[in-house]
Amino acid sequence: MRSRLARFAPYVLAAAALFAVPAEAAQCGNNAGGFEAWKQQFAAEARANGIGQLGLQALAGTRYATKTIHADRNQKSFKYSLQKFMQVRGSSAIISQGRRRKAENAKFFASIERAYGVPAGPLLAIHGMETGFGRFMGNANVVSAIATLAYDCRRSAFFTEHLYAALQLVDSRIISTETRGAMHGEIGHTQFLPGSVLKYGVDGDGNRRLDLAGSQWDALASTANFLRAHGWRPGAGYQPGQPNFRAIQGWNAASVYQQAIAIMAAEIDR
Repeated sequence: MRSRLARFAPYVLAAAALFAVPAEAAQCGNNAGGFEAWKQQFAAEARANGIGQLGLQALAGTRYATKTIHADRNQKSFKYSLQKFMQVRGSSAIISQGRRRKAENAKFFASIERAYGVPAGPLLAIHGMETGFGRFMGNANVVSAIATLAYDCRRSAFFTEHLYAALQLVDSRIISTETRGAMHGEIGHTQFLPGSVLKYGVDGDGNRRLDLAGSQWDALASTANFLRAHGWRPGAGYQPGQPNFRAIQGWNAASVYQQAIAIMAAEIDR
């Protein structure tokens, strides 16, 4: 297990992820009609902000992601009660598999906890909740999904930052135009948005590459790094009202999700 944990240093990319937004930004829209014109406007901005040829080519090749817009408008599960949410998300299976994975990879999780202060339970609960431990990482084109959401007026500013990050990841060859992910452009085993890949991505298996989809070890180490950056305190509790629950809140804004993660993590860590 030592080779997986040889290096935990995050990629030095975050500083370049902050791009100035021009005074006359590309015009957002609420349907596919203006997407191609928006792409041309955004490409000019991206070029001025340092995006390279690979990133610009990736932007040019994007298509309006109708399924992403539909998913963005219909996020029903977060409206469930906690009990219903946990039932729908398969909490019993996540707990059972999480305990098994913790036991099978005890050295890895011990090393993660030494490095970041985060125990196995929250990491495995997130891994299970997000992708069923890597079984369902999504089939949406990441760059197209993020570009569509950056164009869409509903949350344009938020996703514009992530689009710049996605294009930089393409320039850095960390992702490509073929990279697949969830409907909102989340990547890998624990579903990082591109901006979070830049800020918190960690080489968890020691191969000097960052691959959150191909390496669960990269994804789990990156998740621990995210939680630490959001105030995780080694040894403190993570249930509602305890110090580390705030870090879980930083992972996902939905209260029902936060509570479910805390409950399942405690069961895995028992």
